[in-house]
Amino acid sequence: MMTLDQSEIRIGLLGAIAVAALATLPLFSQGYYLSLGVNLMLYAALCTAWTLFSGPTHYISLATAAFFGLGTYTVGLWVDHVPFFALVLGGGVVAAVLAGLVGLATLRLSGVYFVIFTLGLAELVRQLVSWTQTKVSTRMGLYVFTDFTEVHIYWMLLALTVAVFVTGWLIGRSRLGFAMKIIGNDETVARHVGIDTARAKIILFMISGAFIGIAGAISAPRYAYIEPPSAFNPMISFLVVIMALLGGTKRLWGPLVGVIPFTILFDQVSAQFPNHTPIVMGLAFLAIVYLLPDGVTGRLEQLRARTKSSEKKVLEEKVA
Repeated sequence: MMTLDQSEIRIGLLGAIAVAALATLPLFSQGYYLSLGVNLMLYAALCTAWTLFSGPTHYISLATAAFFGLGTYTVGLWVDHVPFFALVLGGGVVAAVLAGLVGLATLRLSGVYFVIFTLGLAELVRQLVSWTQTKVSTRMGLYVFTDFTEVHIYWMLLALTVAVFVTGWLIGRSRLGFAMKIIGNDETVARHVGIDTARAKIILFMISGAFIGIAGAISAPRYAYIEPPSAFNPMISFLVVIMALLGGTKRLWGPLVGVIPFTILFDQVSAQFPNHTPIVMGLAFLAIVYLLPDGVTGRLEQLRARTKSSEKKVLEEKVA
């Protein structure tokens, strides 16, 4: 039986208040700020789901676009025949299955090899979907007509973000979470103490992929017309990595620190300089790697540790 300490209860209450406040956004804005809020909730869900796997393992996955697109296309293909919320769950299942297959084939890889494979995977899935559509239906896109507005999408993405956080918290307190901490510190040691590292990584990769697929399914009605280039857009994968690394992946809530400012910045740049967004992404990635390798939250923790060390040293000198 899990017990909660005072700090966890306090954080939980603050989180509940924050979620309640965020849920009221559509009551005050139905225009630009609501659209911005949908983008923020989308990337909050995607980055947090990405961090579930890449945070403890330190594997940089660029397969986000593949999972997201599969969720989107699950809705696009069956929206006229199956209830929407069943399709949302279906999108998560399809993405989880792909993540499991990819995990079986690639999670023994590491470093740049895993990065390249996941990037190629997203492009392969996009090309397969494009080829299948042109050969089977002779058209490239799918129409998605529902009664859901941006207000509904915003609330669903907010609920998904909360679900990802709760899942991450539960995993952190489970045997799987404990195993992933050991794997993240030293995978060789983890294998020597009897942890099935491949199985643990595959399970976590599937959970992460499922949430990303659900996010894609929820977002499908927003597009109205879905095409492979938009559903499997590699920009999604790169944005998620940049935002998560900017905020920091050592804490589950760390990516939020990167999501909020970067989404607002990217939205402004996309509107005013639509042809320069790749340049902004490239510069942002370089700046994060060189200036904030551990993200904003990691940098703050380093500064806090230095402050405590300095205070302790001063205290010891006074005592001496």
